[in-house]
Formats: sequence, structure tokens, C-alpha cells
Amino acid sequence: MSEEKPQILAVQGVEKRTLSSTALLALTLLTAGLLFVLVRQVSPVLAQTAPHQPPDTMAARVEACTPCHGNKGEGTSDIYFPRLAGKPSGYLYNQLLAFRTGRRKYPPMNYLLEFLPNDYLQDMADYFAGQRPPLPQPAATAVSDEILRRGEVLVTGGDAASQIPACASCHGLQLTGMEPGIPGLLGLRPNYVSAQLGAWRYGTRTAKSPDCMQRVAAKLTEADVTAVAAYLATLPASENAAPLPKGIYVLPFACGSAPN
Repeated sequence: MSEEKPQILAVQGVEKRTLSSTALLALTLLTAGLLFVLVRQVSPVLAQTAPHQPPDTMAARVEACTPCHGNKGEGTSDIYFPRLAGKPSGYLYNQLLAFRTGRRKYPPMNYLLEFLPNDYLQDMADYFAGQRPPLPQPAATAVSDEILRRGEVLVTGGDAASQIPACASCHGLQLTGMEPGIPGLLGLRPNYVSAQLGAWRYGTRTAKSPDCMQRVAAKLTEADVTAVAAYLATLPASENAAPLPKGIYVLPFACGSAPN
């Protein structure tokens, strides 16, 4: 076997003896290994300090929701997108499930939620349930005093002759809802409330059995819907808009407190 000869290089006219090719290969591999270790140690630091790296928080993850529902779920100027902030987590979670499965139909929501797992939907629901931005000021109304009085009767006392329970019998005397699944009714625009009651009446919005909202809404007339929506929109914000704890009051129709 011939002995491996060292290489000779001329640099600026001076002869310099270099390493053998075997030693040179070994040095190259060692250098590459050191660089690999250095990159692995530095990468996490760079990832944390990169100037354009978005924060990995739930607030950042739900930014797709904010153009329609507000930065903290407080609602926006669009009258058909509701306030999410402060509603019971169980209620919000069930609505997300309903949109994901198509039980509630609104293509942008159906599309956004289609591939999100249950745990992630629960995290989203918990986030918005924990937000407490102030409620908006009561909306101006163009309806007559007579219509408002009818709305007040239905919201606070119901209509026994028509077998319509009061809204307050499910949503609480202060209309702030009850855990785990009864939402508050304050801070919602009349057009949104009217649209949802109409959806319950005609069966385009449904809930798990027993579907108590469908049973109630089916007894409402168009005039009743207008009256309830208008009256709710005139109510001032409650000092404490948080939903009441589970079991504070008994719901009609043996509905329990399952989310709608």
C-alpha cells in the first residue's frame, strides 16, 4: 500500500505543508458537527427573539374571529355578528360545535371551524367567556311605546295565555344568563335578536334535545319577535354582566341548563 503523501500548496509565493487528505476530511466533519450543535443551541433563542415572530397566545390564535366579533368579543358595527365576551363557556363551545358540524349554517364559520378539534374549540370558548369588555350603550329605537311595552311583558313576565314563558325565566332576572349554557341577552342589537328568534321559529337554528328555544320561539308572532328584540336593545348594562352560577333558578320545560 503506498503511503499517502501530504499536499503542497503555494500561498503568496511561500510553500506551506498542509494536512493529509484523511486528516482534512476529519477536520471538516468535526467543524460541521460543531456548527450543527451551535445552530441547535441558538435556534430556540432566535425563534424567541425574531422581530416578526407572532406571540403564541390564545388572543393571537383567535384573531380570525376579531374582524366580525371584536378584539375581545365585544362585537363590531355589523349588526348581525353578536357579542361573544362573557357568555358561558359551555354555550360558546356548543355553538362552535354546531357550526363545525353544520347544525348551524353560516359558510364562513362552517369553513373556519371545519378541521378544528374539540379541545381547541373549548380553548376558544374559554377565552371569550373570560373576556369582560364593557357592554355597549342602549340602542336608540324607532318602535312605538306600545311595542316596547309588549316586549317588556314578554321579557319579564311572559304570556301565560299563549304559554310563552318569560325570557327572564331562562336568562335570569338580570338577563345575564346562567352557567353552563344559558347566554346573556344584554348588549345585542335588535336585528340580531330578531334574526335568531326567526331562525328558531322556522327551524333553521336548532339545539340538542330538549330544544327549548324552538318550543318558545314557535309560540311567538312576528310582532312578538319585533317587540322582544326592540325592548332588549333598550336595556342598560348590568353592573355585573357575568352569568349566574349553575342551579340558581329552575328553568321551564324541564330544560335543565344544557347549552343551546
